[in-house]
Amino acid sequence: MNFKKYIAEFIGTLFLTHIGCGALVMYDFSAGWIAVALAFGLTLMAMTYCYHQVSGSHFNPAVSLGMFIAKKIDFKDFIGYIVAQFLGAIVGVAVLMVFFNNNTGLGANGYGDLSGWSFSWWQALIAEIILTAIFVMVFLVMTSKKSKYLIGIVNGLTLTALYLFGLPLTNASLNPARSFAPAIFTGGDALRHVWLFIVAPLIGAIIAAIGYKMYNKNEEEVTLDTKI
Repeated sequence: MNFKKYIAEFIGTLFLTHIGCGALVMYDFSAGWIAVALAFGLTLMAMTYCYHQVSGSHFNPAVSLGMFIAKKIDFKDFIGYIVAQFLGAIVGVAVLMVFFNNNTGLGANGYGDLSGWSFSWWQALIAEIILTAIFVMVFLVMTSKKSKYLIGIVNGLTLTALYLFGLPLTNASLNPARSFAPAIFTGGDALRHVWLFIVAPLIGAIIAAIGYKMYNKNEEEVTLDTKI
């Protein structure tokens, strides 16, 4: 079994969660949305170029679900990736506790009083489904061989744009691992709300994968060589 790809997913998700959620804690909202969106997007870009040829650079259970439905990874890797991603996110937020305490929220997601626009649960659910579906669709399209050198730039900038829209609404998730980790350390409403930020991205990923398969039936499947 090639564990390098699982280690790559662990490290990439760790840095994505640590830097992105850390930026959410440090930067003041209204002035800081751009900085936070760039923190997530640029970290994804960097981790993609570090690890894409090892694991495919998912760093997100929703992306892995989309890739599994699109038959670009097998079930064994799907499970291995998700375990590695959740563990990476948890360690990433645990390291944040060295600098901040859980009263800061640690970048947790939420709705109602935890939403900048006081979104209800169903508004937050719809927003997260749509944003994740867009991101996963872009990721699936960018897995083609002809665009492999652009995947880091395109995925990073796409995540940045989606976070710019989603941050004022729910603190922007699009990633169950990124949401679960700060919620378990923060507790309270963040933990009570976390179900939505696990379910919604997965629904978005399913929608994206189904749409991708419908409109790319004749595409030659790309099998990532992870035997490095």
